Amino acid sequence: MCGIVGAVAERNIANILLEGLKRLEYRGYDSAGLTVIRDGELHRERQVGKVQALVDAVEVNPEFFNGHIGIAHTRWATHGEPAQRNAHPHVSGKIAVVHNGIVENYAELKEDLLAKGYEFTSQTDTEVVAHLIHDAYKQTPDLMEAVRTVTPLLQGAFALGIVHVDSPDELITVRLGSPLVIGVGIGENFIASDQLALLPVTNRFMYLEEGDIARITRDSIQVYADGIEVKRSVNEIDASQHNADKGEFKHYMLKEIYEQPDAVARTLEMAIDSSNTSSLRKDFLQCNEAQLAGIRHIQVLACGTSYHAGMVAKYWFENLTRLPCSVEIASEFRYRNPVVVDNSLIICISQSGETADTLSALRDTQKQKPTGLVSLALCNVPTSSLVRETDIFLPTHAGPEIGVASTKAFTTQLAALMLLVLKIGVTQDRIDEQRLTTLLGELHKLPGQLYASLHLDASIKKMSEHFEEKRSCLFLGRGLQFPIALEGALKLKEISYIHAEGYAAGELKHGPLALVDKDMPIVVLAPKDSMFDKLKANMQEVHARHGELFVFASEESKMVAEERMHIVYVPEVCEILAPIVYSVPVQLLSYHVAVMRGTDVDQPRNLAKSVTVE
Repeated sequence: MCGIVGAVAERNIANILLEGLKRLEYRGYDSAGLTVIRDGELHRERQVGKVQALVDAVEVNPEFFNGHIGIAHTRWATHGEPAQRNAHPHVSGKIAVVHNGIVENYAELKEDLLAKGYEFTSQTDTEVVAHLIHDAYKQTPDLMEAVRTVTPLLQGAFALGIVHVDSPDELITVRLGSPLVIGVGIGENFIASDQLALLPVTNRFMYLEEGDIARITRDSIQVYADGIEVKRSVNEIDASQHNADKGEFKHYMLKEIYEQPDAVARTLEMAIDSSNTSSLRKDFLQCNEAQLAGIRHIQVLACGTSYHAGMVAKYWFENLTRLPCSVEIASEFRYRNPVVVDNSLIICISQSGETADTLSALRDTQKQKPTGLVSLALCNVPTSSLVRETDIFLPTHAGPEIGVASTKAFTTQLAALMLLVLKIGVTQDRIDEQRLTTLLGELHKLPGQLYASLHLDASIKKMSEHFEEKRSCLFLGRGLQFPIALEGALKLKEISYIHAEGYAAGELKHGPLALVDKDMPIVVLAPKDSMFDKLKANMQEVHARHGELFVFASEESKMVAEERMHIVYVPEVCEILAPIVYSVPVQLLSYHVAVMRGTDVDQPRNLAKSVTVE
């Protein structure tokens, strides 16, 4: 959500800012803008819509933006509609501000500023910040001190980038609850919401901690915590591991669907030696074995797609280790005064590691200080806040995921969760050697099964033609497939804008059956598993009411297509790992339906990739 890019350099920085914004488009936004200081003035341009509209506007008068310091922003509307007047940067006098996050007490602050004579031209909470800094600067004509004076007045979670005409070589930034990194160069330095934005200009990054305020010039970076200067390490990353090009694919989402066999294989390599699939690698979570040995309860906290991964993990934990497992939506968990059981493992699942609700739920849990609490981050970004604030980091090696609708991040989360289940089971002697060997053998086959599932693309594309004019859809699954039904429905609604709901098939007669008629497509996940006979009965309930069935089934099921029942056969996979393989068909179905309906597959309306505000 939203994106910040800033630069102070010896060279012209306008193109750096614009390229950074383009690389942040995946985060979700509705407007974009930039401000550059040139010849003692702020030159600002803002546009509603895509970053390209901003690029085109800057090209009308490029000489205005040939400066050495500036800030830029993509906005995802919170306070105020998508409109040019609400786009960032916001200006107060000679000060310009970009802002991610929310200032919760902006209304009270705005009243005070109105009383002082400040005029507001936008509906945003950000303009409040600009005027507050302008007001503080009157008392202390030092930009850093003015920002440090204002920051404690702001309630909420936010990141800021600030420039002042009178300090043309100084960029101030603040990180409090919203991600921000500093890009370190030679004779130039940068800020951004995501290191991906800065990879064209540097591969060296400094990660700010909660509450840090930094002064950045061409040749120096000073970071302060609680008013005291502190040192933050500089980390060098391998830029080749962050390739974000679409290559031969039309959309990022399709590319990322096709990357899943390799991504899952990389994730499994953490724990499974390809030359010996009969046991876990000794170095897999080896330093955490003492912590994992004492776990008596699992608590999963997550949102959206990550929550669905947690639901699958609940089945796995309880079936394979007999450890009780609770899975909750982080945004609800944090507000219901939950009881955290002693000796709990808190698993926080987040693709970005910056999901605001998940981070807040984790922090609230840690404040309770239950005995034997262990926290684990399951995340795709090793430098994220979630990783830094938990005891154990379990990475998903998905690589960058640009499409807003998560695909490879989801399947790698599932693969990593299964590895964690096995590790805890072995550590606590809850999984015997024979069962471990069997499951590791099945995991070793998983990338090949995922690859085979991609061969269904043409059949699924043909199936998707039946959905183009539909307005609603149901996804059904039982047991381990119920979370995949939820995930399939989420994918379809996210990118095609068709209303879709996922249900446990046994719940049909408890309400949803009332929706079934000849115009309602019903997607069914039907592997030949322990629930298959029950699921067939549920399908007959739909068929008898003239519902049209679209079934993803195993060949072993021996199901045969008939009138108003379409079948695509999914590669054979063991029951316990079937959710991972059956994720691919529902992703492909959603993708092709969205393409046929002409929606923006990679950047669906109103959504953002990284949800860094409540």
